[in-house]
Amino acid sequence: MESHQGEINDLENNSHHHHSDKNGVVRGFRSTPQNLSASMVRKKSDPVLVTTDIRFQMLRNFITNLQEVIFGTKLAVLFPAIPLAVAADFYSFGRPWIFALSLLGLTPLAERVSFLTEQIAYYTGPTVGGLLNATCGNATEMIIAILALHKNKIHVVKFSLLGSILSNLLLVLGTSLLCGGLANLRKEQKYDRKQADVNSLLLLLGLLCHLLPLLFKYALEGSTYPIDIYTLQLSRASSIVMLLAYVAYIFFQLKTHRQLFDSQEEDEAEEKPVIGFRSAFTWLVGMTLIISLLSEYVVATIEAASDSWGISVSFISIILLPIVGNAAEHAGSIIFAYKNKLDISLGVAMGSATQISMFVVPLSVLVAWIMGIQMDLDFSLLETGSLAFTIIVTAFTLQDGTSHYMKGVVLSLCYIVISACFFVYRTPFIDQNGVVNLGGKPSFGALAT
Repeated sequence: MESHQGEINDLENNSHHHHSDKNGVVRGFRSTPQNLSASMVRKKSDPVLVTTDIRFQMLRNFITNLQEVIFGTKLAVLFPAIPLAVAADFYSFGRPWIFALSLLGLTPLAERVSFLTEQIAYYTGPTVGGLLNATCGNATEMIIAILALHKNKIHVVKFSLLGSILSNLLLVLGTSLLCGGLANLRKEQKYDRKQADVNSLLLLLGLLCHLLPLLFKYALEGSTYPIDIYTLQLSRASSIVMLLAYVAYIFFQLKTHRQLFDSQEEDEAEEKPVIGFRSAFTWLVGMTLIISLLSEYVVATIEAASDSWGISVSFISIILLPIVGNAAEHAGSIIFAYKNKLDISLGVAMGSATQISMFVVPLSVLVAWIMGIQMDLDFSLLETGSLAFTIIVTAFTLQDGTSHYMKGVVLSLCYIVISACFFVYRTPFIDQNGVVNLGGKPSFGALAT
């Protein structure tokens, strides 16, 4: 009976874990732009009737949680893809089917992890909540990267992380500025340049850390130096520097310069938590395990899907995976741009790109080091060049503090051109059997060699 009562108190006493101001706005936890964006694709659930009968409390709690966690998002229609993916693997259906169903299943899970992290953050306070969101904001990409490293598919790790940065800076930001500009043709769209400048600086630092191993390799080409060893050592040292820069960025964002990141939320009333701390944590662990399972399917079947569909692994990893992993944030960012709240849209796109570049990428290098796998920061010439031009174009786009739809048009077209490039590009890599694979059949007959 005591454990039952504890769970009841966990749910019913939510209001005692945070402070409200005179307007009833919760101040115990500060939402990030990513959270505000993800919340745009959630549905407001109908309140469940409260019963005083203790015998039904556990059932009522479960139904309430189920209603909020599973049916509280407009992406709930994609949840059936999860058991279908498991069934497809169990009954040995075609591997491309397993890949496609797993991708669909990951879409709502990525959004729900963001929601559950936000719920937990209400109880932990703003600083711990901010750290949680900073680390769990790209949980799907991190899990895919670690599982791909475990299978020694370094090319998939590099492609998917590079694709996340390109997707956030060009696709998300581009479509947001385009839609926002068209929806607010007669208004001048402004945003705070300070936050964009901080993110641009960090992205340029990350770019330098990607460029140096590449330039190092070209500078020493033909010499007797063991280039691969030195490139690996340089990459690991650079990764430690990038993580230090990210820690400084988190301290800057959560402690010393909170006002830069708070200004974008002044009109957004923060909501109360809808489920208890223990319930949210249990659901989060469960969701993370399911994401791990589906990510393992994705990593294991990506080459089979590439061969079956005639699309290169580079295109699937750089273009398709990031779109799926960030679908909810993409939608929310566009909705905020429609409402002429560009600070939040910029916070979503630039913030997520910075997390991937300065946290997930160097973390992957260090995790690979621990696992005894030689992953470096050399993303090869074409990929690094695409990243460089993307960051430079984005920095130029955001330099004046105002926006119009033409900026969105240019960024979106840049993404289409880069997508076309990787669609026809065949990058050779060595698979687990030691066989050189070009990543799918050529897309056009004229390109076959």
